[in-house]
Amino acid sequence: MRKLPFLLLLFTMTACTSMVPRTYLPYPITNETFPDPVKTVSIPLPVIATSPNEGITVGALTAFLLHNAKDEVSTLAAPQVNYNKYFGATFSLYGAFYPSPSRSWEMNFSKSTKVNQDYEIKYRDKTLVDGRLELFLFPYGYSDGSARFYGFQSTSSKDNETNYADEEYGFTATVGYDITEHLQILFGERIRKVSIGRGAVTSVPYTKDVYTEQEVPGLNGFTAHAQKIAIIYSTLDSRDMPTRGIYAKASFESSLKALGSSCDYNHYEAELKGYFPLSDARFITVGRIAYNQTLGNSVPFLERSILGGENTLRGYGRNRFIDSSYLLLNLEERIRLFRWSLFNVNTDWELAPFIDLGAVMECLDRAETRNFEFNPGIGFRAVVRPNIVGRVDIGFGNEGPAVFVGLGYPF
Repeated sequence: MRKLPFLLLLFTMTACTSMVPRTYLPYPITNETFPDPVKTVSIPLPVIATSPNEGITVGALTAFLLHNAKDEVSTLAAPQVNYNKYFGATFSLYGAFYPSPSRSWEMNFSKSTKVNQDYEIKYRDKTLVDGRLELFLFPYGYSDGSARFYGFQSTSSKDNETNYADEEYGFTATVGYDITEHLQILFGERIRKVSIGRGAVTSVPYTKDVYTEQEVPGLNGFTAHAQKIAIIYSTLDSRDMPTRGIYAKASFESSLKALGSSCDYNHYEAELKGYFPLSDARFITVGRIAYNQTLGNSVPFLERSILGGENTLRGYGRNRFIDSSYLLLNLEERIRLFRWSLFNVNTDWELAPFIDLGAVMECLDRAETRNFEFNPGIGFRAVVRPNIVGRVDIGFGNEGPAVFVGLGYPF
């Protein structure tokens, strides 16, 4: 324990700022909004992360922060090396590029020595048709050897925990058109190919040794090819880091066997979020209520309505509760403690006490109070405006605490 302050001091002292010619940093890493040379801050950091499914991960990374002409961080690149007892060593490269407020790239490439790998790119562009058309593209492929299945319904027991490897590749594309300043219609296309393999956590049973395809549809793998339509109403002052406004979405998605899906089913979803600032946005009360329903026969288990993880019920691991529908309520208070320039980067440091309340169920009229999970918790956020949020969320559920480390707000 006495070594910790020394290590933190060491990492602080090794951070540095350099000026790099822009010709060495091609688009989308930089563009005409960057000066020449480009101010680049490099920060070596330890990696200490934990989650209910993956356990403890340790390692190191170096974050490279590139500043545009307004001295805003518009590019983040972070190579890292981690170790986890289940997956061995993992080598990864994460990058986020914001060439303009209306266009962004995000990528993550990682490979472990055991089971895990992740390759994904996200591209968003809202510069088309005079800014009225928004395009989002997301190709991906990954294998997660920490995945868990406990059974269906809200009464699924920790005693029935099983492990598998979720092996997927697919593509998501959406096109949104602004009907008015605050109203958007969105069309989406999604292809998802899933295989279920043997996981990396040998301390719990392999899912296929406990369940059959008849009991758990999709356990032998499945394909989803779905089309979506959604209506979105938004008065948010920022898409990525809102401080005020209302966001409402209603969507319908259909997956058809005639178009290549394993079976026919439909998703219905409604979501409402509100952001209410006080004291010049030093205090922001944020709330979300969401309902999701999946209708169909023999719907693959990973295509049903799911709660658990860093963005829904933060007191549990990913995919903890699965059924035909869910009702979810999230409430948190984002409190800006102070603003501090660290390593020549202006950062807001936030504290966020939160409450997550939710349950899965067959349908909404069968919801029972005793089935709802109540997850209080506390979050810690480092915010580099206008684009980057680093966070640690600690949630408390009936099965113990859960800790999540990642990027971006949960909602």
